[in-house]
Amino acid sequence: MKSSVVKRSIVIDGHKTSVSLEDAFWSDLKEIARARQATLSKLVADIDQARQQNNLSSAIRLFILAYVREDRTTEGQATQGPAE
Repeated sequence: MKSSVVKRSIVIDGHKTSVSLEDAFWSDLKEIARARQATLSKLVADIDQARQQNNLSSAIRLFILAYVREDRTTEGQATQGPAE
């Protein structure tokens, strides 16, 4: 079975680097950048600067996971209404 992980090049703070991400993560990353009205390079630079892992690809995956979890939590609170 062929791996869905694809190596992609991106420029961060003027330096070209590559990350290996599955298509789903890459799509989500682009969607998050659009939602934040940021370039993909700027978003990845922010993730790179804040990361605690040695691997940028892992840091991106964890960032997306946290974003999705936060979105789900915020959405759940909005639909529940005020606490009684």
